[in-house]
Parts: sequence; structure tokens; C-alpha cells
Amino acid sequence: MSTVKNYLSLIKFSHTIFAMPFAIIGFFLGVQQYGYVQSPNETYTTNTASYFKEHWWIFLLVLVCMITARSAAMAFNRYLDRHFDAKNPRTAIREIPAGIITEKSALYFTIAMCVLFVLSTYFINRICFYLSPVALFVILFYSYTKRFTYLCHLVLGIGLSLAPIGAYLAVIGVFAWLPILFSIAVVCWVSGFDIIFALQDEAFDKSQALYSIPAVVGKAKALQVSTFLHVVSAAAVVYAGVYGAFGWWYWLGVAVFIGMLIYQHAIVKPNDLSRVNIAFMTANGIASVVFAVFVLLDLFL
Repeated sequence: MSTVKNYLSLIKFSHTIFAMPFAIIGFFLGVQQYGYVQSPNETYTTNTASYFKEHWWIFLLVLVCMITARSAAMAFNRYLDRHFDAKNPRTAIREIPAGIITEKSALYFTIAMCVLFVLSTYFINRICFYLSPVALFVILFYSYTKRFTYLCHLVLGIGLSLAPIGAYLAVIGVFAWLPILFSIAVVCWVSGFDIIFALQDEAFDKSQALYSIPAVVGKAKALQVSTFLHVVSAAAVVYAGVYGAFGWWYWLGVAVFIGMLIYQHAIVKPNDLSRVNIAFMTANGIASVVFAVFVLLDLFL
């Protein structure tokens, strides 16, 4: 049990709360559109219960894909950054530098998660299987980006933004504009709060010649960049609501989502980073979960 707990800590399993709700949104958008795509010339409304009766395993496989892909990305990041983590007082307690999990074990775990991810996509549909190496490349490549570009935050955002598109493809098998809009929202949302989180390591990143927006432009301007990205994210969920002709449940979710974006910028200041973790985990966790709940209510009530 302690071993399982150590690996859950290694991959920060609780952070799954960020992308998973958007994957669920993408899945149920697909469920709602399933009948129309399968029978485009007929008036057809998919019954969610009947869909699950026939395709419940797809939902489980989507969850497995989300968990394994994110676990692979986090474990690989910890493996690749182990030497930097050992030097940084904030991260020296992480599992690899602290000797709780060995480097080799973390790498083997990463490989196992990648294999499980690809196998899961194989049992979903052909397009998900064919695109699985692309998805793995994006989420694993992020771990290298801090070594050569301050746009690393955007690469992380792109990695998590694959959740709604991938889940939609698992059901429908074709791309559509609405889940792409949610993915754009995720790119800017995640990139923005990752910049806020990176404020803590501004001095360390500079000392190690690592790239991040705070290290390049300083804390104050980095927060301005984060604010801009969150404005774009808010605009994307608003446009998605208009484009998708959502009802008032959706707009309640939008209000909470935007409210949490505003809140995290209100409590984090360049000269006061004491509440960064509240902004990072609490505010964004509430934003994603509550927004997803309201989107689902709007879709099926």
C-alpha cells in the first residue's frame, strides 16, 4: 500500500482533477452528437442510457487513457528533472531525489503507462490508436521544453488540451469545432496557471539557465501574460457556449469558471506568493469540476 501511495505522490494523482473533467465534457459531447453523426440524414436523438448499455466500455477506456497518459507524463517529468529537483529546496523532497522511488523504477513506470495508453486506444477506435503516438510525443516532449524555450507553459497546456478532443474522438471518430473550442480554453487556462505556479521558481530557474516566462520577464510581467491567457480562455468558453447554443446551466458554469480565474489573480501578487498553492490547486480544481458538472447538466437536462 505504501508503494502505491508513493507512486500516486510521484505523479501527483490529485492533479488529474484539472484535465479529467474536460475529457468527460468531450466524451459526453460525443454521446450527444453520436446519433446525428451515425445517421446524418435522420432526426435522431441519442439516449445516454442506451448508449452506455452498448458502449460503457468506451467510457472506461477513456478514463484509462486519461490516467495512463497523465501518469506517464508526470513520471517522465520527474525522471528527467530529477537532478534539478535535487538542487531546488522546494522540490528536493520529491520521491526520486529523496530516494523513495529509484530513477530506474520511475522510468519503467513511465514505459508501462505508455504501453497501457496505446493498448487502450487500440480498443477504442482506429483514429485514436493512430493518433496515440502523437499524443504521447506531445505530453512527454513537454518535459524537455524548459531547457530551451520559455513557451514550455504552452506546451503543457497543449498536452492537457488533448483531453476533450481525444474523448470526443473516442465516441465519434471525427473532429468537430466544439471540442476544439474547449481545447483552446484548456490550452490558455493551463498555460496561465502554470505560469502562476512557476513564479515560485523564478530565481532557481535563472540560476540553472532554465526557461520559464517568470524567469525571462520577471514576476510582474509574467502575471500579465497569465492574465492575458486566462482572458483568452474565458473568451473560448463563452464562444463555445454561443456556438453550441447552450442553456443557462452552461452559463452558470461559465460564471464559476471565470470567477475562479479572477480569484486566483486577485490572491497572487508579484511580491506575495504565499497563496500560489491555493490559486493553483483549489481555484483551478473548483473551476474545472464545477464547470464540467454544469456543462453535463446543460447537455442532458
